[in-house]
Amino acid sequence: MPQPNDQRLFAVILGTNEIASAVALGLVRAGYCVVLSHDPDPPVIRRKMAFHDALFADTARLEDIVAERADDGMQVYQALRRPARILVTWLGLLDLLPVRQIDLLIDARLQKCRITPDLRRLARLTIGLGPGFSSNFNCDLAVETRPGRIGLVSDQRWTDAADGVASTLGDVGAERFVYSRFAGRWHTPIEIGARVYRDVVLGHLSGVPVLAPRDGILRGIARDGSEVPAGVKLLEIDPRGRDAQWTGTDHRGRAIADATIAAVRLHAARRITQRNPA
Repeated sequence: MPQPNDQRLFAVILGTNEIASAVALGLVRAGYCVVLSHDPDPPVIRRKMAFHDALFADTARLEDIVAERADDGMQVYQALRRPARILVTWLGLLDLLPVRQIDLLIDARLQKCRITPDLRRLARLTIGLGPGFSSNFNCDLAVETRPGRIGLVSDQRWTDAADGVASTLGDVGAERFVYSRFAGRWHTPIEIGARVYRDVVLGHLSGVPVLAPRDGILRGIARDGSEVPAGVKLLEIDPRGRDAQWTGTDHRGRAIADATIAAVRLHAARRITQRNPA
């Protein structure tokens, strides 16, 4: 039996990347109706580890959950009357605010250089993931996402700024990625999960060929037909052979999702304590 609309917890996550999607999995399992709001910059490349492609194909599956595309606010409103689910939408935050008061707003875009907005007062609880967040400045709770430091920032300091150093996968760092040298339209016939070899053409950016930087499994690649800005990741090669992963959630995504869910629960426990002091 559907719950009344005012009882369904409503979460909005900014971003459709693999981190946003891992967090969405945790929230939907906790009973939230979750809406992932797409941001085009940077393009999502780890698309088999995310719900991103629901924007183009009506649905997308990650682990045991299928996400659906929502094209307007009425679809989102109606979803709040049904069992917990994940929706993916082109609608921005300004389009989603009138649907109903948002219980939980999470910025999971992991923006490294852009100025992060002040999310406070836009929802009952706001959380910023990754660089550019402080609970004293632009969100209620800030979560660190750097490997080795993932977790809630318990004081009012800023999360770590991006240092421009790529995390390692196997023993390979930034050299597993290819970045766009200029803005343009991206075309590729290659599917994620394909075995590729160094210097093979994997696509064209405004007609200029883009080559594989090394041998391995194609872990991520920008969607064919995308308009991409300069200086963003176009593709990623997983060098780990039989241990390569290009589907499902990875260790980092699960760790960030777990830290985010723990932060939500800690905040709820604190509110209960404040209402009912010993």
